[in-house]
Amino acid sequence: MSYQFRHAICNESYQDWDFAEACKSIRRIGYAGIEIAPFTLAEDPATLSAARRKECRSIMEGEGLAFVGLHWLMVSPKGLHVSGPDRALRERSWQHIHHLIDLCADLGDNGVMVFGSPQQRGTTGGLTREEATAHFVDGIAGAAEHAALRGVTILVEALPVGQCDVVTTLEEAAGIVRRIGSPAVRTMFDVHNAVDETEPHEVLVDRYFDLIRHVHVNELDGRHCGTADYDFKPVLSVLKRRGYRGWISLEAFDFKPGPETLAAESLRHLEREIGKLGE
Repeated sequence: MSYQFRHAICNESYQDWDFAEACKSIRRIGYAGIEIAPFTLAEDPATLSAARRKECRSIMEGEGLAFVGLHWLMVSPKGLHVSGPDRALRERSWQHIHHLIDLCADLGDNGVMVFGSPQQRGTTGGLTREEATAHFVDGIAGAAEHAALRGVTILVEALPVGQCDVVTTLEEAAGIVRRIGSPAVRTMFDVHNAVDETEPHEVLVDRYFDLIRHVHVNELDGRHCGTADYDFKPVLSVLKRRGYRGWISLEAFDFKPGPETLAAESLRHLEREIGKLGE
């Protein structure tokens, strides 16, 4: 059987929709998976009832959508920060991550948690970049066992320096993954967030392939796929050659076109690009 990419979409562009209707739309357009921003389900995701978690899981399964995982982990509740000097705040913030591990496991099997959240992990309170990074790494290491027990994988996401100064390259993210040494901690690749990388994206994806569990697609400016001139073929070619088993998940940051337009245009563009790869 020939290699097939698995396409998913992040749900925040549908955040004003009823969850069931959003799932129907996503599946109708042609996606096989859905990635969820926890704040779209509840202001404090930890308070989401067992019944509602079961209902959301049932809705996804009923539409034939696979649950991919969670991203935008720390948008709400407000005021969290995982790497600052306030120990009590750090502990409360990491407890939130533990709650999300349980939410992720309750919504589906083998989910990922993409840890971007630049505003809640960057340097603050006079700490150096090294001190803040150490707090970030310690927190992820402390959550790894819980994640492994629940079948969840935490993904250390590199972010561009314009967003955050803690973990700014895929090389640094991969180094953290190796240092922690847990199968429940891996990294991922996001086109938009790799804008500051100095090497070609396909070279980086190939080099760190064994540690990459997830891929976000978008244009370098954050719009949906096909609205600018990013060439997805080199990265897709590496993923195909290496037999990538994870998801290709659309994360658009400009919602003005509307969720169905950006979802459909992105998927059709990627399908055309994949069609050019050959066998």
